[in-house]
Amino acid sequence: MANSRTGSSNRGFASMDEDKQRAIASKGGRAAHASGNAHQFSPDEARVAGRKGGEAISQDRQHMAAIGREGGHARHASARQQQQQQQQQQNMPGKPGGNQQG
Repeated sequence: MANSRTGSSNRGFASMDEDKQRAIASKGGRAAHASGNAHQFSPDEARVAGRKGGEAISQDRQHMAAIGREGGHARHASARQQQQQQQQQQNMPGKPGGNQQG
């Protein structure tokens, strides 16, 4: 991707193009693994961490209600969209399944 940053300075990591940032970050990741400072979760550790995060977020009832509401709206919106598309296809003359008279 081209350098699309519009800052007032050409200095520092944030002003570099993304390819250069990625190359530097990759070197840091390799160095951390080589020195033993990088941690990789085992499947069991990841499962425990995910469960802990899920339990923490589910305590916020307002947040959970908002998530459920958003999912319901999305589901009903897609169903309405499908119905509208079917109605449009049925009302298009000259198309298969269309409403042709004569």
